[in-house]
Amino acid sequence: MPVLEVVCSLVGWMCLYMSLCYTFSQRGPEWSCRLVTLSHGVVIVLLTGYVVFVDGPWPFTHAGTENTELQILALAVCLGYFMFDIGWCVCYRTEGPVMMAHHAASTLGILVALAMGESGCETCGVIFGSEITNPLLQTRWFLRKLGLYESLLGDAVDLLFILLFATVRVGAGTVMFYCELTSPRTSLIMKLGGSAMYVLAWVFMVDIARFGYRKSKAKYKKWMENHMLKENNAEKLVECSDKRD
Repeated sequence: MPVLEVVCSLVGWMCLYMSLCYTFSQRGPEWSCRLVTLSHGVVIVLLTGYVVFVDGPWPFTHAGTENTELQILALAVCLGYFMFDIGWCVCYRTEGPVMMAHHAASTLGILVALAMGESGCETCGVIFGSEITNPLLQTRWFLRKLGLYESLLGDAVDLLFILLFATVRVGAGTVMFYCELTSPRTSLIMKLGGSAMYVLAWVFMVDIARFGYRKSKAKYKKWMENHMLKENNAEKLVECSDKRD
């Protein structure tokens, strides 16, 4: 297993976090941690996207094959970040049991893929699908902190997040899960890990669907109230003009 690459990744994310804490000392540690998470999301999506779509092999047809050097690099970068993030979450106790289970399953899955030297292509595919919504999630948090969430931009971020999660993480994730289960090359432990990640994805999907329903309902109620208010104001103006006449 490329221990040195993982250690370098962990040290790199820690150094970035400490530099951000120094730069944004008035914002608090979560602000800096979210910036690290946003940075990791962008970097790992670009890296795994290149691995999956350009460098190959295609994870839907080559699940369980031997890891390439670029796959190993992507997994090491991601593993170093997850080790940092789990340590931070345990230290500050900011995440619930479901998110911690997701972090633990992700870390264990990457560890197994690196230790066994195989299944890197589908693991990179899962990481790509899991992290593609992460920058939007962090953007939403920053918009809330800056007081810009209740706007058209906030609505656009939420809508894009829900669409990407449903189509990529659940839709394409279902196809990836089926290909992994039916692949004769994929080991049993990787199939079990994929099953755990797939179940967690559906747990998140249910929560996101509930959030989308509540927000849509609140938006519709607010729109109806504004519409009724405009109608009442228009009626009052008509009544005033009639009295003057």
